[in-house]
Amino acid sequence: MNLRELFQVMVDKGASDLYLRIRSYPRVRIDGQLQLVGDNEIGRDEMLAATNLLLSNEQRRKQFKENFDIDFIHEEPGVGRFRVNVFMQRGTPVVVARYVHSHIKDFEDLYLPAKVCKLFCEESKGLFLCCGPAGNGKSTTIASMIEYINNLCNKHIITIEDPVEFLFIDKKSLINQRELGLDVHSYPQALKYVTQQSPDIIYIGNIRDQETMQAAITATELGTFVMTTFHTINAVQTIMRIVNFFPPHLHDEVRTQLSLILRGTISLRLLPRKDGRGRIPAYETMVVTPMIARLIREGRIREIQGFIDEGELFGMQSFKQSLVRLVKDGFVDPGAARAMADSKDEFDLALKGLKNSFQ
Repeated sequence: MNLRELFQVMVDKGASDLYLRIRSYPRVRIDGQLQLVGDNEIGRDEMLAATNLLLSNEQRRKQFKENFDIDFIHEEPGVGRFRVNVFMQRGTPVVVARYVHSHIKDFEDLYLPAKVCKLFCEESKGLFLCCGPAGNGKSTTIASMIEYINNLCNKHIITIEDPVEFLFIDKKSLINQRELGLDVHSYPQALKYVTQQSPDIIYIGNIRDQETMQAAITATELGTFVMTTFHTINAVQTIMRIVNFFPPHLHDEVRTQLSLILRGTISLRLLPRKDGRGRIPAYETMVVTPMIARLIREGRIREIQGFIDEGELFGMQSFKQSLVRLVKDGFVDPGAARAMADSKDEFDLALKGLKNSFQ
């Protein structure tokens, strides 16, 4: 099969990712699991044809030649949009492509906590974080939130992404989408002047360094609502990661800033559904109450988990509670939920309706 046919197979099978490597069978990821596609291993000529097609743009070829690694969006007419990464291994290229859905689903369709998502969408300033491992729905969640705002509010939204994934059509809001390498050189450069572009909301695709984090904090302090993603597993780890971007002598200052600007987090992990119909998210939600803001400010970050466990009144829920609920509602097999739990013993107790008295 050629590259277009493989992309079509992805779409038809509902696969999230495609993997191509010389002397290996094509593979796709369906419901989190890798599956073989086709009857033939990929030869050198087939791989060369695929990479030549994907890197036909002169700028992409130059970047790949310099870095041996490139990430971009490829549009296959009549099939769909794909986020493609090409990298080298043992002197030969490897292609990993992710299907980017054109239709942006709402919170209910995605089985997200609609009430708390809408609560964050109503914020006019501050910082919101969507967290989780790669491929667990962070970008999809942010897209659903932006589309919710787009349908209801007259806002100016600027997204800064690497690359741009979901494409938005202006409805009530005006949405400008900027791509690294195409529209701007880096996140810090884009954020340096973004407040002069009079945005109400800024979405930063991912924060990986101190400079970008500081620029995001500054943007919120100037009265903008900033949304971004982190490759962290829960709220506690995320807050600690942000603080540790900075040198130790700035930690007190950063914690104070976070206590004032952070509005909340949603952390995601996708699990296979019991009925075999795709995957469903388990999620931890944290809403920054005055007590949680105080714990951040005082550096008592690890104590936040206990308040998440007990914070249902404020829209909070821990992963443990989410996993138990998915099992009891019949969406997820107990074994799959247990495998995803941070503490299997605590999950077992919670599933039985018991509480760990040693917490």
